[in-house]
Amino acid sequence: MSRLHHTTSAACCCSKTRSGEKYTDPFKLGWRDLNGLYEDIRKELLISTAELKEMSEYYFDGKGKAFRPIIVVLMARACNIHHNNSRDVQASQRSIALIAEMIHTASLVHDDVIDDASSRRGKHTVNKIWGEKKAVLAGDLILSAASIALARIGNTAVISILTQVIEDLVRGEFLQLGSKENENERFAHYLEKTFKKTASLIANSCKAVCLCPRMPGPSGA
Repeated sequence: MSRLHHTTSAACCCSKTRSGEKYTDPFKLGWRDLNGLYEDIRKELLISTAELKEMSEYYFDGKGKAFRPIIVVLMARACNIHHNNSRDVQASQRSIALIAEMIHTASLVHDDVIDDASSRRGKHTVNKIWGEKKAVLAGDLILSAASIALARIGNTAVISILTQVIEDLVRGEFLQLGSKENENERFAHYLEKTFKKTASLIANSCKAVCLCPRMPGPSGA
């Protein structure tokens, strides 16, 4: 997770708004809630087969920007402050951050197969090292582990929201395989494709995390 400290320039932390007030680097603001993010994700990937384990953990090496988890925990903190004046991120909310990163990474593994990509994040892709067939299975396994983690949250509304993301990812990838001849239709096609492939995960993860402060406790109260 050390990359989180270096993804934005030092100037970002001390930049000023027009009013002269300083603002906080969002990556540093959300850092404490994501400490151990990739280690916890790897714990979710309970795999006995050594090769499949290596493939599934390949992109969870701490070198990603963790952009989506950062947005999720910041939204969680904002909601919690509004709902009960608490700055703490609940365990279920942090789980959503992990799940969002897992869904995103599974989609990257599959995208690289579709695009026949040879490199990502400065290293060879899963499909180039282990082959396309095994890469598809690795992406599927990451997605299944994310689904298990999602089921453990135990909130049907949250589950419904995040499973919609998975459907959107498939539809978005399918839309990317086609195009429209008419210029207006082509732009609408592009917007829909981009929402389903990219924005849906961010928007729905934030929507899901907003429900957690209102989730019933163990007593059902």
